[in-house]
Amino acid sequence: MTSKHTDDRRTHPEHENPKTGEDHSNRDKNPDDWTTGDEPMTGAQASYLKTLSEEAGLPFDDGLSKAEASKRIDALQDKTGRGK
Repeated sequence: MTSKHTDDRRTHPEHENPKTGEDHSNRDKNPDDWTTGDEPMTGAQASYLKTLSEEAGLPFDDGLSKAEASKRIDALQDKTGRGK
C-alpha cells in the first residue's frame, strides 16, 4: 500500500522534491541567514565533520552551531578535496 503523499507526487509531477529540483535558492542559502543556524549542529553534521577533521589532521570541535558546522564542513571539504 502506498501513502497518499506518494500517490500525489506520482500523479502531480509539479510537486517535485525541493532538494533535487532546479531551484537552488533554498539549498544555496548562506548559513548566516539560517533561522535555525544558532542551534547545535545536527548529528549528521557532527559525524561528517568529525570524519573531515580526522582526515585533515585537525581537531574536531563538538560545540559548533549548525551554521558554524556548515561553514567548517565547506572549509574542510576544500582542504581535503572531499564532497566536491
